[in-house]
Amino acid sequence: MTMDSAPARHTGQGGTGPAGGAGVTAVRRSATAIHPPRGPRAGQARAAVRPHRRHGSTTGVFPLVTADALAAVLTVASPAGPALPAPAAAPIAVLLAALHAQAGLYRPRLAPSALLELPAVAGRSAVLWCTVATVVAAVDPDRALGWSVLLTAVCLQAVLACAGRGFVNQLRRRTRIRRPASVLVVGPGAAAGAVAAALHGRPEYGLRPVGLADTGAAEGDTGPLPVLATHEDVRRAVIQNSVRHAVFSRPPEADERTASLVRLFHDHGCRLWLADPAGTAKITGMRVADPADQLWGYAVQPLLPRPARPLERWAKRGLDALLALLALVAAAPVMAACALAVRVWDGPGVIFRQERVGLYGRSFTLLKFRTLRADEHESATRWTVAGDRAMSPVGSFLRKSSLDELPQLWNVVRGDMSLVGPRPERPFFVAKFSTVHPGYEARHRMPVGITGLAQINGLRGDTSIEDRARFDNHYIDTWSLWQDLWILARTAASFFRFRLGGS
Repeated sequence: MTMDSAPARHTGQGGTGPAGGAGVTAVRRSATAIHPPRGPRAGQARAAVRPHRRHGSTTGVFPLVTADALAAVLTVASPAGPALPAPAAAPIAVLLAALHAQAGLYRPRLAPSALLELPAVAGRSAVLWCTVATVVAAVDPDRALGWSVLLTAVCLQAVLACAGRGFVNQLRRRTRIRRPASVLVVGPGAAAGAVAAALHGRPEYGLRPVGLADTGAAEGDTGPLPVLATHEDVRRAVIQNSVRHAVFSRPPEADERTASLVRLFHDHGCRLWLADPAGTAKITGMRVADPADQLWGYAVQPLLPRPARPLERWAKRGLDALLALLALVAAAPVMAACALAVRVWDGPGVIFRQERVGLYGRSFTLLKFRTLRADEHESATRWTVAGDRAMSPVGSFLRKSSLDELPQLWNVVRGDMSLVGPRPERPFFVAKFSTVHPGYEARHRMPVGITGLAQINGLRGDTSIEDRARFDNHYIDTWSLWQDLWILARTAASFFRFRLGGS
């Protein structure tokens, strides 16, 4: 368990200011006009609510999953196949989809190619049919699959899956050309202009640039594309043009102004991409993470919130719910004793409720055991109540032992929080820290948690917010289920005053 207090150390300034423009001579003004502002400029930022956008059937995951499942069914039903019972096709199709998801074969791409994916598809087909052959041999040795049948099944399924994926990709290209989606290009003028020109000149990518969010220094000439200088300009452009994509010409964490736009796009359900117009990977010799996708020769990859893949999200949520329920059952006697002590010592009102900010900036009600007396209030704008004279010995003990955090297990069961993730903060401090500490807003890409990487490294209590944000973002960028289990183990060791060797 972790303490809820955080530091009051602020270093550096953030936020977004006016930005210059970029010359984009290859883009016509008529194709990129942004509607004029409607109504006065908002005096303060709107609440961050991520709407659920519906992407067309040709752009989502469903068509690819259908093609893969159909390939598995046809392989089972083929006379040259393994001659398995028809009901066996369903679990085989599900296992194939899981293997493809694990390999990232359902990730969004600007220039998908079924032939480039063939080695990965063939490899997963081999794993799948070797698993099927092992199960069949164990259950019914008389129907064990021979090597020739196994090889035929692997090759047939790989070819069918590749053909189905090629058909889906072709439908997507035609749909993109007929109905291009609006896109904003984010980055310094020259680089953003090059990406916008490439998108405008190649309609097969299905992205129509409608503006530049220039995060570099002012460069005088704005070019034919409108230049969006402030957060409110970007927000208005996203809403009025139904923007569904944002292409960054450099990593969002390159500077605080670029990073601060990530949350805005996430709030509006936009899909994010990172292009490399400067050819950094070619100049330095470093390989990009996903070199198979490209935008007219520029290396491009999706910027996905962690956990990125649907199976990972479901696995994390399932693990959270299971462990939280087990912990609630195991800790029930302790929680009952804590509740009784608070009631007897401090009066009625055992549970304290406070608004906190969670995933994508959504607010939720966090539950804790009350640690101040009934006639006192823990303020939404007060940094810490540690050492408050109104805190009873029971409240002090609950805070020092972190037992006051136990009701948050119910927040985890409800889905407000995760067991592991960045610690949630009150809206007042979220707004304050987001303007001061670069990368603080990016913490909300991941569900907030009871414990986290920052906490097991001693960043609790009155410690640096900037350090916490850095640890939290590193955790999100490198997330895995194993890392979650490792953090939980370290947290448990710390709670019981037992140190595990090593790290």
